[in-house]
Amino acid sequence: MYDAMAYLWMIPVFPIVAGFITFIIGPKVLRSQAHLPCIIAGFISFILSLMVLNDVVKAIQTSDIANPSSVAVSYFEWFRTGDPNLVGENFKKTGALKAEFSLRLDPLSSAMIVMVTFLGTLIAVFSTGYMRDHHGHIDPGYPRFFASVSLFLGSMLILVLADNVLLLYAGWEGVGLCSYLLIGFWFEKPSACKAARKAFLVTRLGDVALFLGFASLWVSSGYRLDFDGLLKLDNYDSGVGLACFLMFLGACGKSAQFPLHVWLPDAMEGPSPVSALIHAATMVTAGVYLLARFMPLFASVPEVQIVVIAVCTFTSLLAALIALTQTDLKRILAYSTMSQLGYMFMALGAGIDPKSALPMLAVSAAIFHLLTHAFFKALLFLSAGSVMHSMHDVIDLRRIGGLRKVLPLTHIGFLCGALALAG
Repeated sequence: MYDAMAYLWMIPVFPIVAGFITFIIGPKVLRSQAHLPCIIAGFISFILSLMVLNDVVKAIQTSDIANPSSVAVSYFEWFRTGDPNLVGENFKKTGALKAEFSLRLDPLSSAMIVMVTFLGTLIAVFSTGYMRDHHGHIDPGYPRFFASVSLFLGSMLILVLADNVLLLYAGWEGVGLCSYLLIGFWFEKPSACKAARKAFLVTRLGDVALFLGFASLWVSSGYRLDFDGLLKLDNYDSGVGLACFLMFLGACGKSAQFPLHVWLPDAMEGPSPVSALIHAATMVTAGVYLLARFMPLFASVPEVQIVVIAVCTFTSLLAALIALTQTDLKRILAYSTMSQLGYMFMALGAGIDPKSALPMLAVSAAIFHLLTHAFFKALLFLSAGSVMHSMHDVIDLRRIGGLRKVLPLTHIGFLCGALALAG
């Protein structure tokens, strides 16, 4: 067993606690220092994530446990329905439900938490300057902003560490709620309110499909919720195909794939650090993670994989063509994100036949792209935020230019991000 399992639960808990603390005492006590709980919690979670990743790497290299690639631990029972006197298979046969707060540690989850905590913390640090005007005065919603960012990070960490579909869905919905709060942060602007509602409602469509997919999977697997029970079945019945299709629709909603892609460009109404957070480290990558986590199921249903490839290839091309017509700097980056996510889904869609090496190769390719994209897209959005802040919110490409000499550091950062994106 990994040594890290003893403190793995702390990684999502620190940002969540920091978020509630900031919500409660931020406006009256912390005020201009309301960023401290978010940054401190994010940094602690990042250090713990590095320790976890190191533990995973050492376990794989030494192979000192039976299955170094996957370990799950239940910390407490969340709730159960049905007869509490029944245990084991008798409990499952009744269709009763037992939900646990159980976390899974493997190469996929360990890589994701390092990326989320590292980029999330850096974005929070950047926000301390961005959320102030040129005279150093903080935004009136400063504490609310950092409380939402903290809860956003905590929800995403629960999503990627969860070992059962109910806990994953809880993190999934937590990310959706926090995105609504952050996109509509400047609620005095009608356009921000409209964008937040649009993002919330469109992604809800995908979330309903995801919930139905999980329900179908729960029935098809003999009333199992844990990933070991869902992903290691000897035979999959016809309900798995429907479950995979519904889960893909859920991923389309969260990761802005056609036809549920319309919310992502409007999400630019939020502060630029929010764009970096949503488009790079957290929300839109959740759909890619979902398919990667359930790849054994998707690989057993070639018909659904063909749909994945077709839809996401079309999305990738469509978004790239739309980007060519845009003059808003942040919207160009938003459509770029949609296109790049299409590539990741295309890779996952290529993983067919669970008995071959293709599914693992597909996951490796998609997650490699996800991690690299998270870093350079965060860099691009933060650089765009620097331009926007310096230009007093002007981001129309027809009105800006020649900033290389005025903003040399931003120029270098944007150039590095653009080259990485082109690569």
